[in-house]
Amino acid sequence: MIRKIINIDRKKCNGCGLCVQACHEGAIGMYEGKAKLLRDDYCDGLGDCLPVCPTGAISFTERETVPYNEQAVMQNKFVSKKEEAHCSCPGSKPVFKEKEDCGFYQWPVQIKLVPVSAPYFKNTDLVIAADCTAYAYSDFYNKFIKNKAVVIGCPKLDDIDYTEKLTAILKNNEVKSLTIIRMEVPCCGGIENAAVNALKNSGKFIPWQVVTVSTDGKISG
Repeated sequence: MIRKIINIDRKKCNGCGLCVQACHEGAIGMYEGKAKLLRDDYCDGLGDCLPVCPTGAISFTERETVPYNEQAVMQNKFVSKKEEAHCSCPGSKPVFKEKEDCGFYQWPVQIKLVPVSAPYFKNTDLVIAADCTAYAYSDFYNKFIKNKAVVIGCPKLDDIDYTEKLTAILKNNEVKSLTIIRMEVPCCGGIENAAVNALKNSGKFIPWQVVTVSTDGKISG
């Protein structure tokens, strides 16, 4: 059938995640740091997401698609509520808070996936970490990221330069301090260089430090 449905221009999307929170049907999620219509049958075509988008990336379009499925939406909400009741673990919406039962509560954390503006980046201490460091250092949570925002990545595996994304995060948010955590191995120099260059490109004065984790779990820096 042909019906009205939203369209998201990923080139205009800045990854703020506000549309995800505004969509009561759960039709929108974050994919690779950008908003995406996840399921056509979840979108009712009413457009609660349109007015919250700061860049005008969302618009209406009419096209051939499946009908709106209210029953599927309600079932999805029911399942989500059951999961939240069991453990307040993060879903697709950008979120950051401390919970005694689950510990760290932020989503997403991968540099490729995080929006450049999110609630957990506001007036916070930011940790940029190579993803191996959390496994190499046993007390990583308590020592480095408790009550802080964190983004993780591996430039060798992702095969990208994180500088542009990290620069946007630092420019768009009031970050109080920056901690860069890397492994002692040479390939981790990529994430340190990207973070340092991002700090320079941001034009901001932010206190920062580099912590190096050895392969036997010891730290320096």
